[in-house]
Amino acid sequence: MNKTVSVIVEGKVQGVYFRQSTVQQALALGVTGIVCNLPDGSVKIVATGADQPLEALLSWCRRGPSRAAVERVSVQQLPLQQFPDFRIVRP
Repeated sequence: MNKTVSVIVEGKVQGVYFRQSTVQQALALGVTGIVCNLPDGSVKIVATGADQPLEALLSWCRRGPSRAAVERVSVQQLPLQQFPDFRIVRP
């Protein structure tokens, strides 16, 4: 059963290929959704998928790509949303 989560990743997460790396991870896991930079320097992800792939994506978000320095990951469940794929968007 699929569910949708909103994820805010804080720390050094902009300018380190976090969004592009998130797209690659999500597509590899079969997760759909969007990722964008926020004005406060954080990254927002809205992702839809089954429990195990979402947990794997969240686990990756806690580390991020090699140049990132993740300080905090906040997760909130949302009503189910459907996405055709996983892509970078503008807020």
